[in-house]
Amino acid sequence: MSDTEEQVSEDDWAAAMGEQAVAEAAPAAPAASPKIFDQLSGEDGRNAGMQDYDMILDIPVKLTVELGRTHISIRDLLQLAHGSVVELDGLAGEPMEVLVNGTLIAQGEVVVVNDKFGIRLTDIASPHERMNKIK
Repeated sequence: MSDTEEQVSEDDWAAAMGEQAVAEAAPAAPAASPKIFDQLSGEDGRNAGMQDYDMILDIPVKLTVELGRTHISIRDLLQLAHGSVVELDGLAGEPMEVLVNGTLIAQGEVVVVNDKFGIRLTDIASPHERMNKIK
């Protein structure tokens, strides 16, 4: 390599290092963040909460109404027959629990409408109570 080629290379390197030092010393302007999620809120911000709910309204959940529970041995389970009675820990007349995906959300009582069973909600757990159950 000749002296002139070596000199040009060192000058270019020095210029690049100088540009880097100037760029590091100057405060960087915040990069503009792209507006990726604009479609989630209204143009003017109104109805944003309702649009957020609309996104989840069709998600299926498992709703369970529980009369009570019990532990039973496999021996006793195999002896069950038509007409057998299984004792549960729930008391007669006690409200039944309504669970969504395993989380208690309400209590209610059994109703019969047109020969079908249903549940009338008598007490709905507050969001605070539901959060405490999850923890």
